[in-house]
Amino acid sequence: MNLPFIGIRRPARGSDSLGMTSGLRRRLLVMLITPLILLALLNAWFDYRSADNVAAQQDQRLLALVPLLADSVIGAGREPGDPPVLLLAPAVEEFIKGTDHSYAISDADGKSLRGEPWLAGLPPTTHEAEFHSEEKLGTTWRIVRQRQQTVIGEVTVVLADGSDPRQQWARAILFKVLLPNLFLVAAAAFAVRWAVERALRPLFELRDAVERRSPRDLTAIDERASPEEVRPLVQSLNRLFGLVNAQAESQRRFIADAAHQLRTPLAGLQAQVEAWAQAANAASPADGMVRVRTEQVNKLRGATRRTSQLANQLLALSRADARTMQAQPMQRVDLKELCGAILEAHLDAATAKRIDLGLDAQPAQVMGHEWLLRELLGNLVDNAVKYTAAGGTVTIHCGQRDGHAFLEVEDDGPGIAPAERQHALERFYRVKGTEGEGNGLGLAIADEIARVHHTHLELQSGAGGRGLKVSLLFAG
Repeated sequence: MNLPFIGIRRPARGSDSLGMTSGLRRRLLVMLITPLILLALLNAWFDYRSADNVAAQQDQRLLALVPLLADSVIGAGREPGDPPVLLLAPAVEEFIKGTDHSYAISDADGKSLRGEPWLAGLPPTTHEAEFHSEEKLGTTWRIVRQRQQTVIGEVTVVLADGSDPRQQWARAILFKVLLPNLFLVAAAAFAVRWAVERALRPLFELRDAVERRSPRDLTAIDERASPEEVRPLVQSLNRLFGLVNAQAESQRRFIADAAHQLRTPLAGLQAQVEAWAQAANAASPADGMVRVRTEQVNKLRGATRRTSQLANQLLALSRADARTMQAQPMQRVDLKELCGAILEAHLDAATAKRIDLGLDAQPAQVMGHEWLLRELLGNLVDNAVKYTAAGGTVTIHCGQRDGHAFLEVEDDGPGIAPAERQHALERFYRVKGTEGEGNGLGLAIADEIARVHHTHLELQSGAGGRGLKVSLLFAG
């Protein structure tokens, strides 16, 4: 009865970021960090819009100062080529005092009459004001030019402002907007990652608890130890465990009941067939008809023995179920005494095949179920005697090894190829090319009993690389 494995597959640690952990963490990080990034971009956009509005107000201010500067021209110079005489209006005088402000007055040909020569140039083609930005000595200047009528004739008035808010914004955006926001996003990412790890830790603990379970452990998960958001998942898993457990229990009961019900009629049938076989073998072999009937009866006896053995093994398999035995207390078992009893039980079968069945037993005791260990060792010895050729050797070992008790059955028979050893522990599996009778349950039953005792069977080659050595090392 193979139970399905119920659990969550553990991802490799190196690929944890691609598994459940990183899936949830990545989604949460993206969902929490993305709004912060969008807010940072939105903040930068608002800063730019604010700087743009200030720049528009600055343009209006420069435009308002142009006619005031033109009105400040009150006359020509005393000598030809002298700059015109200015009487600056208070607003213009206040503007020019700034270190990042400048002006220029040029004639109709673009010749500089007053102010900064680098601001002189070709006059505008119309009387409309012209705005543009120009780079000079590492400063971006916002410049307005307009043709104006003055007492000395038409001139071109130029005003320049080096405190362009858009330029200041471009300089400050890296230090005042981007870097603080990037730092904020990085700090938030670490904080969110830490918070996500803390918040998801119960879920990861639940995953690990399910992964550590044996495929045969279908007990319910403690719902109280799980976060409220995960309890529906835990409840669903418990319902699934319950359904699988009920199905497995139903199968186990069916096998046990069927095997138990078959034992009585099979025992009666085997007794009758054994009697017929003895009578047939005792008859005169001269009669050809008697020989035929004797062969048929012997075949029937072999089939009956196999069927009876199968029923007994199925019953033993159902009784050895690990989940069924967990509630039963263990007792101290003397392995040396157990090995001696099994030797006596199989001595006749070994003698009939001229097999040297030996015992190498040292004092050893373990906590376990005596009748199950008897069944385990009996199956191992039975297999060894059955598959070892006549004249071979089978040895039962027990004792202490590295501080642990052990049981071991070694033979010099055909053995099992390394590639087949794992499959040999499966139920109803028979190694290819195996001769003799068998149902493929002996090693499976022994392995099931080993699991009840929290250990497992280890299949190795015998001495000199011949035969098979089946070892069982107890943990306690």
